[in-house]
Amino acid sequence: MAVVFIRLALQFAMKILVCTAKEQEGWRAALADQLPEANIYVGHDAPSCDYAVVWKPPDNIFDSQRSLKALFSLGAGVNRLLAYPSLPQDLPLVRMEDCGMAAQMVEYALYVALRHYRRMPFYEQAQLNGHWSPQPLRLRSEFHISVLGLGVLGGSVARALADFGFTVSGWSRSPKSLPGVRCGHGISELEAILSGSHAVFLLLPLTSETAGLINRRRLEQLPIGSVVANLSRGEVVDDGALLSALDGWRVAEAHLDVFEHEPLAPGHPYWTHPRVSLTPHIAALTPYQVAAGQVAEKIRRLQAGDKVSGVVDRARGY
Repeated sequence: MAVVFIRLALQFAMKILVCTAKEQEGWRAALADQLPEANIYVGHDAPSCDYAVVWKPPDNIFDSQRSLKALFSLGAGVNRLLAYPSLPQDLPLVRMEDCGMAAQMVEYALYVALRHYRRMPFYEQAQLNGHWSPQPLRLRSEFHISVLGLGVLGGSVARALADFGFTVSGWSRSPKSLPGVRCGHGISELEAILSGSHAVFLLLPLTSETAGLINRRRLEQLPIGSVVANLSRGEVVDDGALLSALDGWRVAEAHLDVFEHEPLAPGHPYWTHPRVSLTPHIAALTPYQVAAGQVAEKIRRLQAGDKVSGVVDRARGY
C-alpha cells in the first residue's frame, strides 16, 4: 500500500518545467530545494506541466505545454516571450522582480556615471598623447543625469545616482515620484529632460511606444559630448542614429549592454567603434540561488488561489 500511495502522490504532484538557455540544472536544483513537493522537469520534452520557468525557450514550447497555469520569465523584460505566436492569450505571464538585479544595475550605472563625471576618457586619451592635463574640479551636483524608465530597476538606479549626489531627472510613461529625483512623464516632457543631460541611462521596457524612441531627433536634443548607456532593450535605440551621433561627437561615448540581435553580429560597427563600450547583456543577471525563492513563493500563492505581483499587463507590454 505504501508503494501505491507514493506512486499516486508522484502522479498527482505539481509539475514544473524549467527551460532556460543557460544554468538550467542550477535552476532545477534550486527550485527542487524550494518546492520539494513538486516534480521538476528540464528541457522542452517534459510531460504536461502546471507551471513553466523559462528564458529563451524553443518557439514551439507552447504546442506541447497546453495545461500551464502560469508562465514565469527569468528576466525583467518579456517582449520576446510576448512575440511568440503560440503563447496562449489567457496564460498569466509573470516577470522577475529584482532578486538582486537592481543592485547589479546600480553598480553598472555608477561605473558609467563616475567614469564620465571624473573625465576618465579625457585622461585616457591624454596618456596616449603624453599630455599632463589636469582638469578643473566640478561638483557632483553639476553633473546632470537622466534615467528613462522608472520601474523597479530604473527607479533603483535613479535613486542611487541621486543619493550619490548627482542631479538626476527621471522619465516614465506615467507620473512617478521618487525622492531626490525630478520626475517627468509623457513624450511632451522627454526632449526637455534630454536637453539638460550629461548622461542618459535607458532602462525602458520594449513596447510599441518605446521601440526606436532614441532616434536622431532625440539624440540631437542632447548637449554635445553627452553619454548614452542602454541597459534595457536594443530596439529602444536607432543604431544608425546613435552611430551618426557618435561620429559627430554629439554623443561622446556609448555604453551598450543590449542589442536588437544577440549575440551582436560579427562585423557590426559597434565592435570596433573607438567610443563604444559594449558588454554581452550582463548588466543585471538573474541569480537562480536567490530568484528561485521568489518563483517558489509565487507558485505557492497561485496554488492557494492568491494573487501575485509581477503579472505582465499585455496591453502595456510589461
